[in-house]
This record gives sequence, structure tokens and C-alpha cells, in this order.
Amino acid sequence: MKVGIMQPYFFPYIGYFQLINAVDTFVIYDDVNFIKRGWINRNRILVDGKATYFIIPCKKVSQNKLISETEISFDLKERAKLLKTFYHAYHNAPNYDVIIQLIEQTINKEAKSIADLARKSIIMICDYLEIKTKIIHSSVIFNNHFLKKADRLIDICKKLNFNTYINPIGGVSIYTKEYFIDKGINLYFLESKPITYKQFDNQFVPNLSIIDVMMFNNKNQIRIFLNEYDLI
Repeated sequence: MKVGIMQPYFFPYIGYFQLINAVDTFVIYDDVNFIKRGWINRNRILVDGKATYFIIPCKKVSQNKLISETEISFDLKERAKLLKTFYHAYHNAPNYDVIIQLIEQTINKEAKSIADLARKSIIMICDYLEIKTKIIHSSVIFNNHFLKKADRLIDICKKLNFNTYINPIGGVSIYTKEYFIDKGINLYFLESKPITYKQFDNQFVPNLSIIDVMMFNNKNQIRIFLNEYDLI
């Protein structure tokens, strides 16, 4: 049985969903510190051919706060502004009419924290793509703040009775397979293969939010993309 663990990101990139799709249970790691200028409350879309950030405003952002404790400041005006940005970027995209409805439903859901809003965006995408992985969040289950980084992940695996942990490729510089094996856990890293698709008539811009992928690709094509990775 395989588990993946990542911080909650708002409408994350496709590699995030490759990881969810690759495991049996996915843990939204929301009881770790908020990262400023990371991907928790922002991502990038294609605007006039260029990668452009969109941001969910949060109250009193601090790297000393947990993600689950970081409240959003996302009023009706901010939501309308964000939807207008998506319209400007994608109203001529082939799947705009379907995808903008999903986005609007998500950002209009009641949410107090960025963890909650990001989780709702992740679950919405999984439902749309028919990803059946069980999703839980760490803040209500594991209570292991006293452990260090790798040991927290190992503890989560053991409490779930899973023996295989899959981490994004960026973890290669942080975690060693030997350390996990010594604790009885197999560690693999997920490395996404290059994914390209037509973005209007622009030169392709990679690694944007899943919103961009969905605007230009139907569900069947995206499900093919979900398997475009290697485990190392």
C-alpha cells in the first residue's frame, strides 16, 4: 500500500495529481508551517502568452503559523476579480465553459483557512478526473508535531499501516532511501515526464496550474497525462 504526503496547494500543477493518482491514500499535510511565496495560496496561469501568478489573499501571513491556522481574506470582490482574471486568460479556450463552472463552485465554497480552500480545490479536481484515491488531512489525525521532518512522514506511514511512501522528485535532496528503509518504509520519488499540449497559438509554457491543463485538454487526455511519470 502506497501513501503520498504534501502540503495543500490551491489548484496545483498536474504533478500534484500524478502523485495523488499514484497512491492508495493521500495525506494533505496541513499542520506544518505556512511557506511565504510558495504554492500554498498561489499558482500560475497563462495570460497573454505569459505565466502569470494568481493569489488567494490571506490574513497575517507568517511562517510561524501552521497552514491550517492561516485564514483567508477572500471576499466577494476578490472572488469576482479572480474570476475576471480567468475569463481574460481562457474565455477562448476549448473547455472554458465547463471548467469555469467548476472553478466558480470551488472558490465560492465556505472556507475559513487556506488549507480548507486548497483542499476543496484538490478534491474538486480529483472528482472531475475520477481519481479515487482516499484523501485525508494530517491536522486531525496524527498529532506528531514533536518529530523531525523525515520521522513525521515515517510516523504517518506506520500509523496508516503502509510500507511505501512516494515523494515528489524535489525530495531527493532532503530524504534518503536508506533512512526510510531502516525504519521499515520503502521510499520512491515521483519524477514527472515532460507534458506538452496546445495553448492557443503560443509557445508552450510548462508547469502551470492544473487550471491551464483542464482548459486545453479533455478529461481523457488529462488521465493519460496522470500516468506520465517515473518512480525512482
